[in-house]
Amino acid sequence: MPADDHAPPPAPDRRTFGRLLQALASEMNLLGHDFAASQGLHATDVQALLAVMGGSAGPSAEAGGAATPGRLREELGLTSGAVTAVLDRLERAGHVHRTRDSADRRQVRVHYTPGASRVAMEWFTPVAECTDTVRAEFDAAELRVVARFLERMTEELERLRLDRRREAAEGGAH
Repeated sequence: MPADDHAPPPAPDRRTFGRLLQALASEMNLLGHDFAASQGLHATDVQALLAVMGGSAGPSAEAGGAATPGRLREELGLTSGAVTAVLDRLERAGHVHRTRDSADRRQVRVHYTPGASRVAMEWFTPVAECTDTVRAEFDAAELRVVARFLERMTEELERLRLDRRREAAEGGAH
């Protein structure tokens, strides 16, 4: 029986997926490092900034719609002192500001400075344009599959990271 010239290629194997995901993660990481350098920040500062930006709507949101230093410490796996240093740098650079909670003055809230979004937008708009260029190569059904894959990968990697941190905190890390 002759080979079907119209048969789809075989699905990428585990190694291929791993290599592709690693390459994508590496490029995104390098873009983040370059943004940090352009702002006089550390790479960890960019991770904290993303957590603060997501903190007003994401799972790390607390009452009042802002991240807290404690949540950043947990999310980023940093010490309290390291979080303070990161927030000091981000505040000096004009990316965040801290406020005291009105109900509990001991509680500090970290807010993304809306004016700082202009700087990030200028830097990351070309990334969005790259996304648009690539998205245009796929139909809606393919994009739904890609989005579902990326969402599930993110969920599983987050679960793995949190499990490992929990094991390390319990003294069972290998």
